[in-house]
Amino acid sequence: MGKLFDEIDASLQAWVREQQMFFVATAPLAATGHVNCSPKGLDCLRIVDGNTVAYMDLTGSGAETIAHVRENKRIVLMFCSFSDKPKIVRFHGEGEVVLEGDTDFQALYSLFPPKAGIRSIIRVHVTRISDSCGFAVPIYEFQRERDVLDKWTQHQDEKKLHEYRSLKNAVSIDGLPALDV
Repeated sequence: MGKLFDEIDASLQAWVREQQMFFVATAPLAATGHVNCSPKGLDCLRIVDGNTVAYMDLTGSGAETIAHVRENKRIVLMFCSFSDKPKIVRFHGEGEVVLEGDTDFQALYSLFPPKAGIRSIIRVHVTRISDSCGFAVPIYEFQRERDVLDKWTQHQDEKKLHEYRSLKNAVSIDGLPALDV
């Protein structure tokens, strides 16, 4: 049933590209801290090489992933097929928050379609790649991407985005530092 892989080979890369969304999970070190799981879509993931992936971190109502990755680097990305052929793939690894102005930001950003409202790029150095059956996952049909975030971002200038991030993205729900705003 489940397999381990040494790298994200061509077959896995093709399968990952077919998925319309994935989930990111992180947790703080504190036992009383909140585990975070976030869905991601909008063509925001790129496979950099056989053991590295990156995704655009877009402005949102929280910044748990950034805070947790900055604290302890632990992260897992889960891809789940909602089509007829069941399959789940997980990339466990060490995350890194790459901000605009960081050395690697422009090179990573060039891998993605232009997108307004990007806060950072989360790069993951993948240390464990596994799949599992997904037999109990329901079948869903993809209809379309949502454009709500794009429309909201189009109505924000840099000052408004900065104010929003200062209010919503400076610390995690557990009080860990997230974005330096």
